[in-house]
Amino acid sequence: MLCLCAALAVLASPLADARRSDRAKAMEVTAGMQQGTLDDSTPTVLSGGVTIDQGTLHTEAARAEISTRGGEITRVVLTGSPARLRQELDDGTPMNAVANRIDYNVSNETVVFTGNVDIKQPRGSLAGERVVYNMSTGQVTSGGEGNGRVRMRILPKTGAGTAEPAKNDDADSPAEGG
Repeated sequence: MLCLCAALAVLASPLADARRSDRAKAMEVTAGMQQGTLDDSTPTVLSGGVTIDQGTLHTEAARAEISTRGGEITRVVLTGSPARLRQELDDGTPMNAVANRIDYNVSNETVVFTGNVDIKQPRGSLAGERVVYNMSTGQVTSGGEGNGRVRMRILPKTGAGTAEPAKNDDADSPAEGG
């Protein structure tokens, strides 16, 4: 997974980084079935209840497809109904994300969450149909161009409230929180 979840931790503006030390930890993978070669010629496909743990990172998916180049992981695609991802951030706060598909492109350091995306952490939440996070720049893009509305909730630093997404469908409503 190579810190797949460095992807998203919804905060006030920029997303927080996942625990960077997780990248140096051993990756533990379990699945009902594995198919493919253990070289770069074809992706390795895991199915039948896939779990991947690496440090504080924990993922669960129905299927995982892992591509490599030169023996290094270049892309991981998790699918499920939904695929789940949980990780502790560098500041110690938890982050949880669910989506029908989580596509982590290691080469360009982007993570694309699609289908019923719901990302939560103590300071807020982000939900929608598509969220793209560029890990190297911190840029987050969500919704737009036929990808549905984005729902965000940003809580004040005092911690009052919950991290549930706003339930208001009124397009002209101001953002909640402060």
